[in-house]
This record gives sequence, C-alpha cells and structure tokens, in this order.
Amino acid sequence: MPSKTVCKTVHQYSKLPIPKEDMDKLLEIAEDYRKVKNYVYDRYSGIGSLAKIYPGYTVQNEMTKSGFRAELGLPSVYFYLAMFEALVEIRGQWSRTKSKVLELVGKNENFTPEEKHYLRFVLKVANVFDGVLNQKPSDLPKEIQRQQDMLAEAVDTDKLNRYLRRQVRKYHVRPHMDRASGFAVSERAYRYGEKDRCCGIYISTKEKRKRVFVALTDKNQYKSQIYIKPHPQESRITIDVPVGVSVRGYSDYVNQVGVSMGIFTMLTTDQGHEYGKNLGAYQTEYAQWIRSRQSSYHKNRMANPGRKKYEAQKGRYVEQIHSYINHELNRFFEEEKPQIIYIVKLPRKQPGGVNKKINSNVGLWQRGYIRKRLEQKCREQSVDLVEVLGKDISRECGSCGARGQKEKGLFTCPKCGYQEEEKTNTAKNALNRGRSGRIVNRSGQPRET
Repeated sequence: MPSKTVCKTVHQYSKLPIPKEDMDKLLEIAEDYRKVKNYVYDRYSGIGSLAKIYPGYTVQNEMTKSGFRAELGLPSVYFYLAMFEALVEIRGQWSRTKSKVLELVGKNENFTPEEKHYLRFVLKVANVFDGVLNQKPSDLPKEIQRQQDMLAEAVDTDKLNRYLRRQVRKYHVRPHMDRASGFAVSERAYRYGEKDRCCGIYISTKEKRKRVFVALTDKNQYKSQIYIKPHPQESRITIDVPVGVSVRGYSDYVNQVGVSMGIFTMLTTDQGHEYGKNLGAYQTEYAQWIRSRQSSYHKNRMANPGRKKYEAQKGRYVEQIHSYINHELNRFFEEEKPQIIYIVKLPRKQPGGVNKKINSNVGLWQRGYIRKRLEQKCREQSVDLVEVLGKDISRECGSCGARGQKEKGLFTCPKCGYQEEEKTNTAKNALNRGRSGRIVNRSGQPRET
C-alpha cells in the first residue's frame, strides 16, 4: 500500500529583529553543533569505522562515554541530533564513493567479466567491503560466504582488492563543516507561545530552564523536528519544518505522457504541448546580470567589497524563476492530467567548452530544481514518474525507431520520412521507451490498484 502522506518542507520567519544577546545564544548552539559534527566526521568517516556507522548505536555509546558533550556544555537534544546528522552524511559520502568506484569498474576495459562481477559483489555486500578495505576476514552468512568463495576462485583477489583499496583512497572524501549554518531542534527543545501579544517560538539554550523567545510572522504551530538557520547580520532566523501532506488522487488523471526537458522551453510533451516557454528568457536575463555584476565586483573589489545588495537582487531573480517554474508545472498537471510521466534521464553536467557565455547559461539552468519540484508534485498527486534511458534518444525516430538526422532543431527520419521538432520527437521516444519497459528508475509515488 502506498503512503497516505508525503513530506514537504515549509518555512517560518522571525518577525522582529532578534536582540544581540539572544542571537549570540543561538549562534553558540550552532557553533557547538558544528563542532560535534566535525568531531564525528574526523573520528568515524574512515575505513576503520565502516562497521560502526550502521545503524549507529555503537557510535552513540562511544560518543556518550567520550565526555565531549560535557566539555561543550551542549544539551543532549542538540548533541545527539548533530551526531546522527553527521552519521547520515558519512553514509551518503560512502555511497557516493562506491558509486564512483562502480562507475570506474564498468569503464575499465582491462577487467574480465568475472573480475567485474567480483568487484561489484564486494561493493554491494557491506561486510565484504569492510573486510577488503581493512584487510581482515569477513563474518558472513553461509550462503554469501559460498558465493564469495565461488567468485574468488575465478579471479586474482589480491590484485582486485588492492585496486579497490587504491580507488577508495583516491576518491573517498572525509566530510567537514567549515561554518555554522544552523542546527536541528527536537520537539523537547522548543515550544510555541506568546509574549507581549506576539506569537512566536521558545527555543532552548545552553542555560538550564532558560529559552530564547523569537516572534514569528505566522501563528502556525508544528510538532516535529525543525531546523533553525540564524542570520546574524540581519538579526533574524528562518525555520525549516517538515510536514506531512496528504496524497491526492484524481480519477481523470489517466494519460501517459512523454516529456522532454529543455533550457529555453522547460517541458515539451509527446503531443507537442509546451510548458515554460519563457524559461529561456528568464534564465538569459539572469545569466547576463550575473556576468555583469561579477565583472563589476572584481573591478571594484578593493573599494566596495560589500555583497548585500548583490545577494538580495540575486535572490529576487532566483525567486522569480522558481515562481514561474512552479506555475508552469501546475498548468502542466491541470492540462495533461497524467497518470504516468515518462521523462528522459539526463546525463551529468559535462566539462565546459570554449564559449564562456554558453557555459554560464547552462551552469545556471535550474534543471535540478525543476526535477525536484516535478517529483514532489508527482508524489502529492499520486502520479508515477518514470525515468527512461536517454542514450541517443534524440536521434531515434519517434514513429519507426530508426536512426535519423537532426538539423536546425528539426528531426528527419530517412526511413519513413517522419519529420518533427527535435524536442517533440525526444518526448515521443521517452513515451515509447517507457512503454517498452526500458526503465531506469521510478521516482514517483505508486498509484493504488
């Protein structure tokens, strides 16, 4: 059964300037929060702690005995949240390291299929991976041990294990937090209330039984773990709150839609419908402004090092683009009424070429934000979002599947004579590939059957 709710982040903002004394108390918590995370990074992000970070209770016990919390004088509600947050990021870094090594193994033509199979097995099984990196025997169930022995018989394990350790040393990065950006707060460490007829929130500090009151711009109250971001230069804070949003299902959402993403037109469907036609104009204006301001800043850096106006204007540009993206996505769902959306899996960003202007425009493309918002809206509206293989998809004919030619944005198939705009043809191929079952990843909320 699918989940009835999906998580969504809402924001709350302080209403009045926060007194310096209270802001210093919040900044002190944020700084100690940073120290705890860096302590965990330094102590547990290496290969010797691989067995400890899953699920993390060993780390919790060791941190409790270390006396580090008493040294900082940090309340436990902040100390353990910082610790587990650091563990999550360490696990994420190990996942990225494994993905990078797995990618290199697949591209290495010097390995035989048996050698690649063995390396992939080691990267997949956590206990085996730990044993190889630390050069110690692995404690495995009989079935997995039997499979490892079978794979090891066909390859030179010493050579492959040395290769694996070498790649991990090269690509694994220990996380580090340079500045205190904020801190998480559990339900026990805050409460909503009123003071001097202002609605706000009371936040625990390092002083026992003393809380800082911050007036808020709204009267909403939540009961979940929140994240506080202090902005000392502006004497304000922002609060990120995760809330559960009910999943909505619509009986008239029955269509299967192929979608192609673009820089100048945000989305083009397999029927040729376009959404976000002005995205390119917004992004071009934004990129031109960025280039002009960067040039002016570097010329006058010694005379005027301030960036407050620049950051404010930049935020307005980004907010304008994001507002337009969300408006067009809402229009897409209302008009297309999709049950399943097939979208091309885009490649990673490639190294820049010689044209700095084009590189700048592509670098500021909001494709990550578009994908994130599309996935969120699919989950909220019970729509399946399916990624399909994107290799050479724009060169295939959307009618017969033969290889065609692209010229000036127009696709032509020499076999069947099919002609259409390149982006529409790409969207049709996304739909065709999805229906044929060549699916990479299913990102949306599954629909009840």
